[in-house]
Amino acid sequence: MNFRHLNIFLVVSEELNMTRAARKLYMSQPSVSQVIAELEDYYETRLFERLNHRLYLTAAGIRLQAYARHLINLEAQAKKELADVGRAGLLRVGASQTVGAYLLPDVIKNFREFNPQVEIFSRVENTWDIEQFLLEDRLDLGLVEGRIHSSDLLERTIVADDLSIVCAPEHSLALKVQVLPTDLSFYPFIVREVGSGTREIFANQMLAAGATWKESGVYNSSEAIKRAVMNDLGLAVLPMIAIKREIEAGTLIALNVQGLSLQRQFNLVYHRQKFISKAMQAFLNSLTIFQAITFIPK
Repeated sequence: MNFRHLNIFLVVSEELNMTRAARKLYMSQPSVSQVIAELEDYYETRLFERLNHRLYLTAAGIRLQAYARHLINLEAQAKKELADVGRAGLLRVGASQTVGAYLLPDVIKNFREFNPQVEIFSRVENTWDIEQFLLEDRLDLGLVEGRIHSSDLLERTIVADDLSIVCAPEHSLALKVQVLPTDLSFYPFIVREVGSGTREIFANQMLAAGATWKESGVYNSSEAIKRAVMNDLGLAVLPMIAIKREIEAGTLIALNVQGLSLQRQFNLVYHRQKFISKAMQAFLNSLTIFQAITFIPK
């Protein structure tokens, strides 16, 4: 087994078709099939199911796909860093929506000021997507506000943030001194998409309180949700970091809801098997502008 085998396997796993994979690799279809057979012999397991002339990844194939991406990326990083020892290489950083909108730009700006030699690629998705990219080694580090589910990822808390249930100034709940979770059941909510950390925390807290809630809209942007609430289209759960100005200006009203714990943490996330490069370590050090953290590889 070598990197050539893994590269061919990855193309087949993405195409799920031997002929298309062979065409993409500029190889013959029998040669591609032979490589897959050799890998299955080597690992003593089936990597693909062949059903009705179609390919499907097995559980073992899905696992190998993640390892193959990880190994190939490590080899590419080694090649890049050894080609120019003086450079710190490429750093791929992902962030969930809220962190990406309100913290990531400042973090990257601060990092570049002291590490101009490092090339940074960044992307903003919801928490679930960032988790998948880290597992597939498509990102080196993640900054997320949502809950991470995989035991293959490690987390370091950076800073805490509160969530608040908000309404428009003219909403019937705006003047209530105190609101119970069950009171919210009568009003529509505009929420983030499935996979959002904000949505998950809110849904779990309402469930724990024995209260239901109605979904009247799904937006993948906190800014879009803010505009909708200000136009009295519904209630919403938003991070305080995103609505401080609106609360101070009175264009949004933060409700005093009893019985819900809506605090969450912004976390640094990375794969437990990830090699910590100089660029990654420098980025970790730069996060001290939010909270002093001690990075101890496990």
